[in-house]
Amino acid sequence: MDKPVEHPKSNQSSTQRAYLTLRNEIISGNIPPGERLKVETLKLKLDTGASPVREALSLLTSDQLVERLDQRGFRVAQTSKAQFQEILNLRCNLEDLALRDSIKFGDQRWEESLVLSHHRMTRTDRSDPDLFEAHHKDFHMALLDACGSPILLRFCSQLYDLNVRYRYLAGKSKSYARRNVESEHLAILDAAVNRKTETVSELLLKHYRETGDFLAGLVD
Repeated sequence: MDKPVEHPKSNQSSTQRAYLTLRNEIISGNIPPGERLKVETLKLKLDTGASPVREALSLLTSDQLVERLDQRGFRVAQTSKAQFQEILNLRCNLEDLALRDSIKFGDQRWEESLVLSHHRMTRTDRSDPDLFEAHHKDFHMALLDACGSPILLRFCSQLYDLNVRYRYLAGKSKSYARRNVESEHLAILDAAVNRKTETVSELLLKHYRETGDFLAGLVD
């Protein structure tokens, strides 16, 4: 998985480009947990100045993807089984809250956006796993998009990114690949557009917890 999950655009600021590039490298595991992040090294790698790198690292610290070391710079946030379980539990609780409100308040535009995001995800070639991951996140966030709480959505998005670092491990496992995730997504979509709140809640949480049970065996 050498490509970033998202592709920084030329019209973005130096800080935005540095932030997105580092964020994607960390989430995809190309920069492993615990690795030191030296400003001078990153300047050369990202072809930018020290200030954008420091600002990007500060933003990533707020995202919980980078840890600030007292007087010693930065490093990629560590991973652990306990942290993974905490992320999973928070994600299930907060997304269930957002999902229920989204189904309650979602209008036809929300339904159309959800169906379109699912279509894009299913049409994406899985040989480009990082592009698929971008569309996969779009689908899951579209489910929640009508909840009416920007703060809740921001937390859900952050938890998604924290979780994805662990889920990239599963993408390399043959046993995980045998799971029919496509049918799980389709069932979630169908229940959502038909406003079957309890069904979609049950399906989404089962979707997350089955992944969580699998990943728990891979995390130290």
